[in-house]
Amino acid sequence: MERRTAYQYAIACPTSMGLRITPENRMAVQNSNLFYLQATSAESNVLNIASSLGRECLVLTKFVKGSPMADLIKRQLRARNIRFEGLEVEQGGPWGYRHQFNIADSGFGLRAPRVWNDRAGEVGRTISADDFDVGRIFGAEGVGILHISGLIAAMSEDTTKCCLALAKAAKQYGTLVSFDLNYRASFWKGREEELSQAFHEIASCADILIGNEEDFQLCLGFKGPEAGGRELSAKIESFKAMIAQVKQKYPNAQMFATTLRQVISANEHLWGAIVLAGDEWYVEEPREIQVMDRIGGGDGFSGGLLYGVLNGWAPEQCLQFGWASGVLAASSLNDYAEPADEKQVWDIYKGNARVQR
Repeated sequence: MERRTAYQYAIACPTSMGLRITPENRMAVQNSNLFYLQATSAESNVLNIASSLGRECLVLTKFVKGSPMADLIKRQLRARNIRFEGLEVEQGGPWGYRHQFNIADSGFGLRAPRVWNDRAGEVGRTISADDFDVGRIFGAEGVGILHISGLIAAMSEDTTKCCLALAKAAKQYGTLVSFDLNYRASFWKGREEELSQAFHEIASCADILIGNEEDFQLCLGFKGPEAGGRELSAKIESFKAMIAQVKQKYPNAQMFATTLRQVISANEHLWGAIVLAGDEWYVEEPREIQVMDRIGGGDGFSGGLLYGVLNGWAPEQCLQFGWASGVLAASSLNDYAEPADEKQVWDIYKGNARVQR
């Protein structure tokens, strides 16, 4: 996969940064008094693999001026080796702008995880490509990969236009474009026709397309069987058949990927992944893994996959590193993976959990 070799930022992403609170000790939300707070967004979680391993990454976002929550977000991004650019806007009173809250119950055993999004007045819904010096970022400084998620792409009319403009700018400057379709029904309600067209245009720019069968069906209009209620082996074959159609419609894309997950309990999953690179399929057969918090596992996979692409690894290595990065994310109460080094990720892939001295 041809990629720009001279760049300051390994991966950049547009995103709406927010805050995530999770009960301590895997308690449920409704009967907890103590919560763990972290800065979060699906897109910045993807960057965290490369940033933890020494690659400078960039978040393109927006902040509430003078907000202690905005200050917390900035401090945590700095600690994660992620730079940020974004206008600061006045809160505008108690009913004005703010950063969204994500309230998450990690679940335990047969008590399923639950997530509530509180996004009223979210400042990140107003980001625009005009907020950023696109020529400087993608031209003079340079970006290896632009990662776009279907969450930010569908969040509002402004963010949809922003993502499309950034994807087109990235192609102009030789930056690879990664697009994780990430369908959310609540974001699409009432905007189906508009978003279908926008997602088609972004997907047409993409070099890497990530998503499960349902994502490709609902975001891009492909026909296929129901995504749920089947064995993982059947899902693999069905995904392969669907991607054959996708590849014809989006010839610019050179890599297609998805994770495979079967839930045994909140603490145990079968976890696998599949990648098509060129004309060759690579499959990581599902293995049983232990789960501390499942949220962010898919973002960890995407981040590990893109890290491999940045390094010019063979597709099979990219898949393996992505699979293991997803496992690492699921082993943490944070919703992003923070590898200490590449060896830690490869040890996870090999199943080597022996103590390191």
